[in-house]
Amino acid sequence: QLQLVESGGGLVEPGGSLRLSCAATELTLDNYVIGWFRQAPGKEREGVSCFRSRDGRTKYVDSVKGRFTISRDNAKNTVILQMNSLKPEDTAVYYCAARWGQVLTIATSQYDYWGQGTQVTVSS
Repeated sequence: QLQLVESGGGLVEPGGSLRLSCAATELTLDNYVIGWFRQAPGKEREGVSCFRSRDGRTKYVDSVKGRFTISRDNAKNTVILQMNSLKPEDTAVYYCAARWGQVLTIATSQYDYWGQGTQVTVSS
């Protein structure tokens, strides 16, 4: 049974950084695209970034380009979301998700497996 577990959320001041991890169990990452999503209170869940292990290709929503970086830690079978220059509007619950196949997309409806989420709060 595929499981995804997020970690690394917390409280950070504007301009700070956080590193989120998505650990996959019983999963060969090469067969999946892994995505990061977020949901702020009162808003719909939105795609933030995704990573395709087979070739390292990535995709980002415009609002995080140049600030967030998605990558894979092969040794730990995890996907990392490094978040720099954080803004208050980045505050949300962040989820990782997996979809079978190789289509690079951050459309929420395209993902089948979801983690439980981790809270990120950016505030002074």
